[in-house]
Amino acid sequence: MPARNLDDQHDRPVALHDRAIDDLRFIRETMVRSAAFTAISGWGVAAMGVVAAVAFVLARGATPTGWVATWALAAVIAFVVSVSATLRKASRIGETLMHGPGRRLVLGAAPALLVGGLLTWPILQSGRIELLPPMWILLYGTAVTAGGTFSVRPVPLMGVAFLVVGAGALLLPTGFENATMLAAFGGLHLIFGPWIARRHGG
Repeated sequence: MPARNLDDQHDRPVALHDRAIDDLRFIRETMVRSAAFTAISGWGVAAMGVVAAVAFVLARGATPTGWVATWALAAVIAFVVSVSATLRKASRIGETLMHGPGRRLVLGAAPALLVGGLLTWPILQSGRIELLPPMWILLYGTAVTAGGTFSVRPVPLMGVAFLVVGAGALLLPTGFENATMLAAFGGLHLIFGPWIARRHGG
């Protein structure tokens, strides 16, 4: 019976070890890809609704330019408040917006938000201010739905709700712009924010 090669005996454990490491790496990467970003702050989302309610009051009776400026400033404030709350929650539970599902959420939401910002000025210049609320609501809904694919279930559902309200806003006559903004950015954020907070820890 031929003697077994000692080199073969040493190579087998090494090969098994390398294969086990590769398998563990694959499992880990698969789990990261399939994980949801759970650090969205429900109370941060609710705070966006409060900001929208204040903007609704301040924008009543404003000139078209003043109306747009009020809501644009409200959007910036709401964004800062929500992101700050989400970063605090992420730090508390050990998640990040820079890697994994958090990064994919940001990349999924960013294009539609950017388009909304870019289209605002030419629409304002055309004098068709009534087009701004449905455009903002629809693109925000698109952003939340796309980014929310990598987050907890209420987030993409909120995005769908914005799409429904935005589609309805297209059918409204002129004069309902401020109320439409309140219903969408005030009402929906105040509905979904506490739901996210209760179900997913703040």
